[in-house]
Amino acid sequence: MSDQPQTAATAEGRRLNGPDGLRWKEWGPYLSDRQWGTVREDYSAGGDAWDYFPHDHARSRAYRWGEDAIAGFGDTHLRWCLGLALWNGRDPILKERLFGLTNAEGNHGEDVKELYYYLDATPTHSFQSMLYKYPQGAFPYADLVDENGRRGQDKPEYELLDTGVLDENRYFDVFVDYAKAGPDDILMRVRAVNRGPDPAELTVLPQLWARNTWSWDASAKRPLLRASGDATVDATHPEKTPMRLEVEPGAQLLFCDNETNEARLFGRPQAGYPKDGINDFVVDGRPEAVNPARTGTKCAALHRFTLAPGEERVVRLRFSPAEAKGGFADFDTLFDQRRQEADSYYAALQERIEDPDQKRVQRQAFAGMLWSKQFYRYDVRIWLQGDAAEPTPPASRLCGRNADWPDFNAADIISMPDKWEYPWFASWDLALHTTVLAIVDPGFAKDQVRLLMRDGYMSPNGALPAYEWSFGDANPPLFAWAAWRVFETDRTLTGHADHDFLKRVFNKLSINFTWWVNRKDENGRNLFQGGFLGLDNIAIFDRSSPLPTGGTLSQSDGTAWMAMYALSMLQISVELALQDSVYEEMATKFLEHFLLIAAADGSALWDEQDGFFYDTLNLENGKRVPLRARSMVGLIPLLAVSSLEREKIEKLPDFTAAMTWFLQHRPDLARQVSDWNRVGDSDTALVALMRAHRMTLTLTRMLDESEFLSPHGLRAVSKVHKAEPYRFEWQGKTFELDYEPAESTSRLFGGNSNWRGPVWMPVNYLIVESLLRLHRFYGEGYRIACPTGSDRMLTLAEVAAELSHRLIDLFVRDANGRRPVHGDHALLQDDPHFRDLLLFYEYFDGDTGRGVGASHQTGWSGLVALLIHNRAWPGPQAIPPRP
Repeated sequence: MSDQPQTAATAEGRRLNGPDGLRWKEWGPYLSDRQWGTVREDYSAGGDAWDYFPHDHARSRAYRWGEDAIAGFGDTHLRWCLGLALWNGRDPILKERLFGLTNAEGNHGEDVKELYYYLDATPTHSFQSMLYKYPQGAFPYADLVDENGRRGQDKPEYELLDTGVLDENRYFDVFVDYAKAGPDDILMRVRAVNRGPDPAELTVLPQLWARNTWSWDASAKRPLLRASGDATVDATHPEKTPMRLEVEPGAQLLFCDNETNEARLFGRPQAGYPKDGINDFVVDGRPEAVNPARTGTKCAALHRFTLAPGEERVVRLRFSPAEAKGGFADFDTLFDQRRQEADSYYAALQERIEDPDQKRVQRQAFAGMLWSKQFYRYDVRIWLQGDAAEPTPPASRLCGRNADWPDFNAADIISMPDKWEYPWFASWDLALHTTVLAIVDPGFAKDQVRLLMRDGYMSPNGALPAYEWSFGDANPPLFAWAAWRVFETDRTLTGHADHDFLKRVFNKLSINFTWWVNRKDENGRNLFQGGFLGLDNIAIFDRSSPLPTGGTLSQSDGTAWMAMYALSMLQISVELALQDSVYEEMATKFLEHFLLIAAADGSALWDEQDGFFYDTLNLENGKRVPLRARSMVGLIPLLAVSSLEREKIEKLPDFTAAMTWFLQHRPDLARQVSDWNRVGDSDTALVALMRAHRMTLTLTRMLDESEFLSPHGLRAVSKVHKAEPYRFEWQGKTFELDYEPAESTSRLFGGNSNWRGPVWMPVNYLIVESLLRLHRFYGEGYRIACPTGSDRMLTLAEVAAELSHRLIDLFVRDANGRRPVHGDHALLQDDPHFRDLLLFYEYFDGDTGRGVGASHQTGWSGLVALLIHNRAWPGPQAIPPRP
């Protein structure tokens, strides 16, 4: 076996790395799973995005900034979009998009209420496969809304499986597959299987439409779809070459326009055939709702079937350039070829993975990552001012959400956290995504690292946008770490060190680092605030709002994230200095920043009595109060660690001299961090926030099964707070933090995310990686009990392996054939049509491992794919076997 995956030698690898690689990615799964209820589509006075554009409007109202669909597939700007609609003869509306509850409707926040799974995907999207499970009975829209509305936050969410609509397997498995005959020759196949005990009717309507750009700009030229026969549609677009849609004989072509039904929604007179015309034709039996001239900007190919129990029916479409040969003669052969090529690509990628179930987990994780790409269009200036062809937005918008980001202007394919629950980028999510994507597509990963630093995203003041609901919030600053990880992975896989990429990122991140130093260190003491920093409700009060006590909060996590940021920039500048000595000065700069942060953190936030880091409340009378809640906030300092190779440092005389100067002239700073003047194992120097004493005390708590260590990874809050909640009294009011292993019982930060006890994959992964870096320095000579109190003494690399194993086992079948992620649901655990279908949840029950929160957040729970990879392949982050 080779030392690295030989994916480049496969057909998919040659496509990806060849001269037409970008052309092959021109078409992909770039539609959102939910465009309604987003900030982009919100033109209300008060910023009520969920209410302004609800699900009930989506079938009748044209979107301004994007498109959504089931199994959506389109070009990079969604000029043309493919998607699937279904009807079981009982639903009140066509099933054109995924239904879910708004933040206010769900007892634990917004929540998609559908069953769908991303099964497979290649980096060029030459082959894609997903599965949608469609009930044969009426979809229980009202029941889902009403029952979740009745349930309090102490009750679990009410899901589709709980409604009984799928009992006796009365549903269709609908597989939607795409294959490309060429970069712009798209084959779509829909396979429907009746899993129920009785014959059942199903209407299948693959759809093609153009994203509406003309309603907002009177000068925009309209695209056109026109039937050119009983089974062909000509598609002309002012920005694309002519295309042709071909369907198999027997389908009925229906046409309308991707425009708002003004009469239905607003009671205004309207001519023409609006967006919901196909819905009205099929569901309401209104032939006048579709265009008899068979033209428009939206069309569907209607197929009606009655499927016997177990029967499968297949629908085929082809969307290709008008001058192409097209047709269906080679359709199945092409599909088989692309599927085989996908298998060959992943066989090379997984060559060293022995466990077939781990291969299955990893491949579905990659599929979710690749399906979760989305075209993201949002021009804040136009959004604030309004379109020339539309009414002027209310004046309140100019001082409301994102009004201080008028320069933000995005029109790119972006890796999304979850295209239904989070159909907008989040900066620290995106940084984490890139490290997984780098394994399958280093070029795309590098583009995603650079994306938020480009003009149109990065603010002129150096801030990076956090996420759509509030660009001005601060997410953990992980892009320097991500850039280094992607650079290392790219170099390992390709043998080429892309220093140009590293320089471009470094230049922009230097500006962003300065923004953090100037904006988030309120008192200039190298102790950082930052707000909630992605950890939502982990604190006793909202860290992004003014404190009820007055004063400021010095955050253990905020300060540690900045220490990690400084070390990542140090690592990059050392690498670049080996190519260009100018960067030695930058290495010195970031070493100094790190030492100043470390000195402040160690003296102000470390509690020697407890052996732990805590947030500290700085009251207006000058008093400092440590908030002794044991949470992930106190483990984040473990992430601030860098292992520098002595061989490289010695080639940088100016940087070496600076290190010596700090040792001699600022021993007060030097003694706060690990012994970076001492050569450790593997001939390395360690620069870390914790010296060995503090590291040992922190690890002892972290590896205690009665505190942080669960069978499934590290909990976000110590389990000691289950029996002894942390309480803080202030002027007669009590603020409390207890251990909640699964769904949140409070509405702090919306309620759909909970950092008070569950296992979160991102911080677990970062800790695994930090332990490996620490091991490079301490080597075999340092061992610690794992679990705490046992006689099982492990090296730090072995502790990393143990944590990695527990995280991977969330998804892998155990000795009893159970997957912890499925919880106690018998159908999910045992049914052959469910048990190997995986969802990559937002977080996991800290006691049982059950998946919780957003159900398709492959964006960062997909880090399990990286853990599996790092256990199999040698490289900078290689994980040893489980001890």
